[in-house]
Amino acid sequence: MTKLAWSVAAVTDRGLHRSENQDNFYISPDMRVFVVADGMGGLKGGARASKLAVDAVEAHWKQNPPDFSDREATQQWLVDAVANANQSVFTAASQDESVQNMGTTIVAGVQTEANTLQIAHVGDSRAYLIRDGKTIVLTQDHSVVMEMVLKGQLTPEQFKNSPFRHYLTRCVGHSGKVEIDRTPVELHPDDLIILSTDGLSAVLDEEQIFEEMKGSITPEEICEALLKSTLDGGAPDNVTILAVKYSAHIEKDDKSDKPKKKKEKEKEKSGDRTG
Repeated sequence: MTKLAWSVAAVTDRGLHRSENQDNFYISPDMRVFVVADGMGGLKGGARASKLAVDAVEAHWKQNPPDFSDREATQQWLVDAVANANQSVFTAASQDESVQNMGTTIVAGVQTEANTLQIAHVGDSRAYLIRDGKTIVLTQDHSVVMEMVLKGQLTPEQFKNSPFRHYLTRCVGHSGKVEIDRTPVELHPDDLIILSTDGLSAVLDEEQIFEEMKGSITPEEICEALLKSTLDGGAPDNVTILAVKYSAHIEKDDKSDKPKKKKEKEKEKSGDRTG
């Protein structure tokens, strides 16, 4: 099995038609846990919900770090982290009438030592795999319109143009328990994983995502290229893009397993890691 190295970057923007950015993201210091969340529930509730969700995952990572050598245990750790996020948002909404309708989507990944990325998601934030010139959607939107597509009642093109595509059937925080979808991905050198809110998918389809980022090399460049294309396309919503780029690990004299120094900006975060 080829040992992998990976680099991570993320960027977020409120878009061109929103007064507030209600998205949030998190990258753990060890570069193994990635989270993107898209809040909803009005100006007061949406940003709070997504922040509570990513904070809950971060707290779970600090208090109960996963065993990255065990794939099944890592997957269960991620499910527990998302369940904690759900409980955190639900409890806060139950205790404050002004945000009682708040909720959030979430898509999260945990990188194991066995070249597997465990993904969990609720809502319509997505995970994509770009491999061999193709963009593959790894997650299925939890929305009314997507259910109609799966039943054959709408075509994919009708789905894309539907004004109801963002009506969710499932989200974090609306009840005490939530059903969490999980997706394991076996990774190869040169793979690219993108986690994003629906601000990206509302503007760029899978083919366009590949076309807009194919000239970019680093995760930072990929995030910036996709953000620029989204803004150029009208950016009707907040948009958050998190990119993880994989490569074959080349042994060096310094065999430290610590991540390299990270670069952070107000709207961008990035780093490198070997598995």
